Amino acid sequence: MTLLTLVRHGQTDWNLARRIQGSTDVPLNEKGRADARAAATHLTGAVHHAIYASPLLRARETAEIISAQLGLEPPVLVPDLREREFGEGEGLLVSEYIERYGDWSAPVPGAETLEGVADRALDALDAIALDSRRRSTPAAESVIVVAHGGVIRALIDHVSGGTLPRPGEVIANGSAHRFEASPGSLRLLEQNVLL
Repeated sequence: MTLLTLVRHGQTDWNLARRIQGSTDVPLNEKGRADARAAATHLTGAVHHAIYASPLLRARETAEIISAQLGLEPPVLVPDLREREFGEGEGLLVSEYIERYGDWSAPVPGAETLEGVADRALDALDAIALDSRRRSTPAAESVIVVAHGGVIRALIDHVSGGTLPRPGEVIANGSAHRFEASPGSLRLLEQNVLL
């Protein structure tokens, strides 16, 4: 069994503008770097053995800030933790996206489905739990995973059977969500624990 603390990356200028980033590689802004430092401060209350991250710059930089502050090895980058591909919706303001497509689950040309995001993220978390146990002596029991709002939302939706997050509930930049992973199983323990 492995405790996985999923942290959403810090703020970017596109987050601030409410622009859909998806796979666009947008860096953190100064507030985002402060979000990462604040997340690290909150995470100091527990022991963590390793850190993993999406390779997108905003998640990677958040993970680097957290790992440096906690004295962990540099983050291991996991491509399947990347944000949802939004296809033709990428780069639009949220208001433009909703006006054009109606809602987040509507089919968008070139976009991944929420189920597809959850499937690849679940596979990534299984691999992380296995990898962290192999890398550490004793086996890692607590791992930080820095990802994206869409990935975290898809995972919470999947493990809660669609009851969480509640409509309108925000996955805030720098927030943490704790899961328990065992072979073939993922269970939500807490969400938005850094708010």
